Amino acid sequence: MKDIVKTAIKKVTLELIYQVVDERTEEILTKVDEIKKKQEEDFRYLVQKIDSQIGSVRSEIGQLRGEIGAVNQRIDTVIQILMTIQQGQK
Repeated sequence: MKDIVKTAIKKVTLELIYQVVDERTEEILTKVDEIKKKQEEDFRYLVQKIDSQIGSVRSEIGQLRGEIGAVNQRIDTVIQILMTIQQGQK
């Protein structure tokens, strides 16, 4: 009779342990899924932010190219004026 009681207690104890392990595993998996979703959202946000910043940089580079082109034209004009002046002095 003593062995039957021991076996029954072990069985009930094991079942309780398995139940707790299952519950904790389910909780952990839920938390892991939440973390994955958060990471995905954060990653999407960062990608959008990077894309936006790259767009701004490209726009600024385009403006700089335009300004450099205008400066180059002015330099060319100044060079032509200087050449004209130099030729007039000869």
